[in-house]
This record gives sequence, C-alpha cells and structure tokens, in this order.
Amino acid sequence: MKAHLNRRYHFSASHRLHTEAYDAAKNRAVFGKCNNPHGHGHNYTVQVTMSGPVDPSTGMVCNLAELDAFAQTNLLARFDHMNLNTMNCFANIVSTTENLSIEIYRIFQHFPAAHLERVHVEETSNNSFDYAGDATPTPGTM
Repeated sequence: MKAHLNRRYHFSASHRLHTEAYDAAKNRAVFGKCNNPHGHGHNYTVQVTMSGPVDPSTGMVCNLAELDAFAQTNLLARFDHMNLNTMNCFANIVSTTENLSIEIYRIFQHFPAAHLERVHVEETSNNSFDYAGDATPTPGTM
C-alpha cells in the first residue's frame, strides 16, 4: 500500500535575476524589478512530497526525524540566509525559483528512505513552483 507524505520547510535567501547572455537593458526588460543590482530576498516555503509503502510496524512512509535531519543538512544549512547567485548550483543558470525547485528536487532524490514525488516551492503569496522530475523519455527507451 503506497501512501504520500508532504513535509514543509522554510528558509530565507536572496537573489538577483540576471543573465550574462543579455545586456543591461534586456535584463531589466525581462526580469523587471527582480533585476535590482543589489538583489532582493524571499522567505521560501518548500514542500516535498515523499511516497512509499506504509511500514506495517511503524505505520509511516518514513521516519520524519530522518527526513528532517536530511533536510536540515542538505537543504536548510545550504540555502538559508544565502545569496543564491553566489552558489555553485547557480553558477551557469539564472537563480529563478523554477531552477531552485529543480535543485531542491535533485537534493531530495538522494533521501534513501522514501521516493520523492515532487517539490513545491512558494516564493511569495502569488508565486509558487512545482517540479516532479523530467518526464521526457530518454531517446531509445520507448
């Protein structure tokens, strides 16, 4: 019997939406106020959806303390109070929340005790982003 577990985590980080592929005018036109040279910050809420069989002994998909410890080490300690633009994972890509969602998905894929279904990241009360992995078939696997 497969069940789903949703767990939320919170961190604050700053970023500037900017790409070296565009000149200053195009960066301003594409990214607007988010292209502020001094950056801006968000209080992010991350929700991970994990799945797996319900353990008959514990009645759980996974141990929440283990999931929280994993999140503390691999998500919160890494991203909380950081400037995303200075991080290696954003060295060659724009630090959008879409790209942040993909990076968080990559992180939680390594949690061994349950299967990661999706990542949901709330940037503001108006903006949230979901990533559930790349469903594009690899050539030659169909």
